[in-house]
Amino acid sequence: MGILAVLVAAAAGFAVGAAWYMALSKPWIAAVGIETDDAGRPKGNGSATPFVLSAIAMILVAGMMRHTFVTSGIDTVGAGLVGGLGIGLFFISPWIMINNAYPGRPFTLPLIDGGYATLGCAIMGAVLGLF
Repeated sequence: MGILAVLVAAAAGFAVGAAWYMALSKPWIAAVGIETDDAGRPKGNGSATPFVLSAIAMILVAGMMRHTFVTSGIDTVGAGLVGGLGIGLFFISPWIMINNAYPGRPFTLPLIDGGYATLGCAIMGAVLGLF
């Protein structure tokens, strides 16, 4: 049951990310500085590598969240939601901010990426609380 919970939570986090970045694609592309074509789509080869790495990362995050929740006694949807929210907001988002501050990236980038980390972890935590 634990592996299933991790996979479902990871899929939920991945889906939230898809929706998040589709909604915020234009400001994200601008903040990152990706070249676009005339239609506003990123130039490049469209490699699947970022998606594969993202899926692996979601499984790793969901797996560690499940371990933390089990050892902490977090076993309800509400507690999972709050726990995931805390992980995204107070662990992952500050790290994203640090990684973007040193190269001088626009502050909108850590806001967008940190927002996804916060929302994605909250959703993954809620899903883990279901199992």
